[in-house]
Amino acid sequence: MNIDLSRRGFLRLAGAGAAATTLGAMGFGAAEAAVQAHVRDFKLATTTETRNICTYCSVACGIILYSKGDIAAGETAELIHVEGDADHPTNRGTLCPKGAALKSFVKSETRLTHPRYRAPGSDRWQEVSWDEAFDKIARALKDDRDANLIERNEQGVPVNRLTTTGFLAASATTNETAWATWKVVRSMGIVGFDNQARV
Repeated sequence: MNIDLSRRGFLRLAGAGAAATTLGAMGFGAAEAAVQAHVRDFKLATTTETRNICTYCSVACGIILYSKGDIAAGETAELIHVEGDADHPTNRGTLCPKGAALKSFVKSETRLTHPRYRAPGSDRWQEVSWDEAFDKIARALKDDRDANLIERNEQGVPVNRLTTTGFLAASATTNETAWATWKVVRSMGIVGFDNQARV
């Protein structure tokens, strides 16, 4: 076998061989193995990755939530890390301080996870079910609309206005959700309608 090797290439190859032999003789091969043995696995490698949208404002940044715990096996999933979604077109992986602190918000002991109701004249809040809360809101809206809907103005023109109920929409929604919310609120005749992003 004929190897076409220049003098410069030969010296370079010989130098690399000598360096590798010297480092091996000095024990660096064992040191590399020892270091490799102490390298821990990437801490997110065994977690469940869930993509979502940040709940704070109308920018709607993409986030990735990492949790541990197999729900299918009866375990409780626990959020251990939150980061920006680099594939999301809005934020491309970046997060503001509020979005970066979402884990603290989710795990806060003072975070409300169920609706609460304070009866007229009461000095304390009581926890109610979601069904009870929705029924109470729907009943109050229906009663107010039945009593206060303005069907025609002074000239007799149909206007169907409800000025005694207001609606504040959430800002961290998609365009489609915002459009559907607008249609539902306006179909009820509600005039006082705004979005949390402007407040």
